[in-house]
Amino acid sequence: KKVKDEKTDEKPDTADKNHSARKKRKSESSEHDKPEKKTKKMKTNEEKKKEKTKEKKDEGTEKWKWWEEGKSSDTQKWTSLEHKGPYFPPEYEPLPSNVSFYYDGKPLKLSPQTEEIATFYGKMLEHEYTTKDAFQKNFFNDWREEMTKEERKVIKSLSKCDFTEMHKYFVEKSEERKNMSKEEKQVLKEEASRVVEEYGFCLLDGHREKIGNFKLEPPGLFRGRGEHPKMGKLKKRLQPEDVVINCSADSKIPEPPKGHKWKRVQHENTVTWLVSWVENIHGRPKYIMLNPSSKLKGEKDWQKYETARKLKMSVNSIRKEYRRDWTSREMKTRQRGVALYFIDKLALRAGNEKDDESADTVGCCSLRVEHISLHKRIDGQEFVVEFDFLGKDSIRYYNKVPVEKRVFKNLKRFMEHKDPEDDLFDRITTVYLNKTLNESMPGLTAKVFRTFNASTTLQDQLRKLTTEDMTLEEKMLSYNRANRAVAILCNHQRAAPKTFEKSMQLLQEKIKKKKEQIEEARKELKEAKRAHKETPSDKSSKLVEKKEKKVQKLCEQLKKLQLQETDREENKVIALGTSKLNYLDPRITVAWCKKYQVPIEKIYNKTQRDKFAWAIDMTDENFQF
Repeated sequence: KKVKDEKTDEKPDTADKNHSARKKRKSESSEHDKPEKKTKKMKTNEEKKKEKTKEKKDEGTEKWKWWEEGKSSDTQKWTSLEHKGPYFPPEYEPLPSNVSFYYDGKPLKLSPQTEEIATFYGKMLEHEYTTKDAFQKNFFNDWREEMTKEERKVIKSLSKCDFTEMHKYFVEKSEERKNMSKEEKQVLKEEASRVVEEYGFCLLDGHREKIGNFKLEPPGLFRGRGEHPKMGKLKKRLQPEDVVINCSADSKIPEPPKGHKWKRVQHENTVTWLVSWVENIHGRPKYIMLNPSSKLKGEKDWQKYETARKLKMSVNSIRKEYRRDWTSREMKTRQRGVALYFIDKLALRAGNEKDDESADTVGCCSLRVEHISLHKRIDGQEFVVEFDFLGKDSIRYYNKVPVEKRVFKNLKRFMEHKDPEDDLFDRITTVYLNKTLNESMPGLTAKVFRTFNASTTLQDQLRKLTTEDMTLEEKMLSYNRANRAVAILCNHQRAAPKTFEKSMQLLQEKIKKKKEQIEEARKELKEAKRAHKETPSDKSSKLVEKKEKKVQKLCEQLKKLQLQETDREENKVIALGTSKLNYLDPRITVAWCKKYQVPIEKIYNKTQRDKFAWAIDMTDENFQF
């Protein structure tokens, strides 16, 4: 409020200044011709850029350095918390009268609720999902449940439904949005900014903190990843009566939309969420949390990496222990030892028990017999285990790994007298595994191994791949290669971008053009040297020097382009972002940047720098993970 009042007080002065500045610019522009006017405009843009940079610097100086205040209590997450509650999606706007839904070739007027659900399908008409049987079946079943009795009597088959006009209408609306004028787009932008300003921030312990996902998800059709059995089911519209608010008792409680009330308002300072509800597809709770740049998220990250660092002190004894387990008389202990070996050596996820209505994805503890093949000898290697299964987000994990003889023998025993769909590790669960690990080191879980191995790999690779005499582009290639080694270890894959071939083609054309320019520049240099040899003079000497510099500059530019090409090709199907943001201690990156004079902006964008502000501020070049 105080800041707003100060801004209001300043407005008249600012307006006068702006008016006089505009007046001055107007009079100046009338005195100059058009080219000079363009230069003036360019200068103004540069000034704006400088002002933006200044604003960013100002923001940086005012940022709350919570990491300097010491660690918070493990139980109490905050003392005071105040926010405006969630932002609800807009209500449904019925279709115009000229857009119809057809059933069995005849137009049919639908009730607003039925029509809204029909539009969800109509929007996706050309999407691959609408061709899948499970999607169609789930959608139609859920849609019929929301229909009126009269509509259910008429609409009995999805194959007789025609959503074409709906689809065409939404395509046209999408094109309209794309073709909006600059002014219209600006109005929408300003409205979005107003919503963010109102709902996108909270007061946490007296500090203004950014909220992550303050908008409630609009209704629609569930897609899921891979071949999810629930794809096509209806995600229902959330009402305030579904929503639980969490804030401090002395704060102003958010007001629900008119005519509604909240499900519950609580004041629980041992949790970090602001808003909670239960989604209808899986019946699981969902939350509105703070932004990754906030204190609560930053502290959690910091703690995660500190736990992974502590593992270094215990990892050798834990490895000796799980090796001893391989020869235990108890089958459960042997399975635990082999599972931990895979989690440590291959950075496999532990895996959780799934219900029948989830996608068929597995981790280490939920591996089935069908997911591995044993080869006593293959491709010149002994005791090889071949893995082939769908991991998190239905990403395929395929790997051939040579293992120790004792592990190989144990796997053979675990597979005896079992069918392909039986569990490989049938005596252990993730809960049991984590409980055992916690006894070895407080706070240790299977997930910590993944963070530990990822961060250790990055630090080792950066040490091997980077030297002082490298150019900035070469250092960046080294960093991406180190990051890539981690992404491969953690199986972070992606489909090749749709624009990959086109962008590579453009890059290769640039390289070809650059080579031609170098060839031409070398001919010019040769000619200049010949002329200087025949009739030496200061002028000819300077020309030779100029041509040499030109060749050198072009060669440097070519090298940059070639490094870009290598980097892009190597990253074609590897997702570097997941490991960089979730598994790699940011202090390793910050220390590397400071040691080798690489601008931190080259690695982390603005959002990522905000997320890792604690690491950037506290780390020097001598940090060791």
